Amino acid sequence: MTINGERADLLEFLAKHRYFLRHTAQGLTEEQARERSTVSALSVGGLIKHVAATEKHWAEFAQGKDTGTPTEYTPEVIAAWENAFRLTDDETLEGALAEYAEVAAATDELVRTLDLDTTYELPAAPWQPPGVFWTVRRVFLHIAAETAQHAGHADIIRESIDGQKTMG
Repeated sequence: MTINGERADLLEFLAKHRYFLRHTAQGLTEEQARERSTVSALSVGGLIKHVAATEKHWAEFAQGKDTGTPTEYTPEVIAAWENAFRLTDDETLEGALAEYAEVAAATDELVRTLDLDTTYELPAAPWQPPGVFWTVRRVFLHIAAETAQHAGHADIIRESIDGQKTMG
């Protein structure tokens, strides 16, 4: 199946920024992947884990699935949210990268096959008024924007660790 036009553009944009994000992890030790090298609580490994989970969440939304967005922010929900931004003791950088590759492949298949004009209402959230709808197209654009933004964060963190620059 030949993919061209808008879908090819989406796939190329996603691939480019996924590459930048993955590249920030290249050659890191497990300790370095967990390192918080700036004043932020973020690490390269945590960002890769977060981007994979976020992409999976939005890919499920693009398929019309209930994404289970919490409506109450209990201590357990807050702890899970915090853990989504770091590698826990039982997780590895290799595992996070493998999960990210699986999620990316599944999303790419959705980019190839879903109707980009289908719309779904965004889940209720404190920052989101009710009645806002996104097309599947906008969901994929959002995934791409999130990936690009976090690839930049990871690049700064990596540069702070050992001077390596991913994007320039």
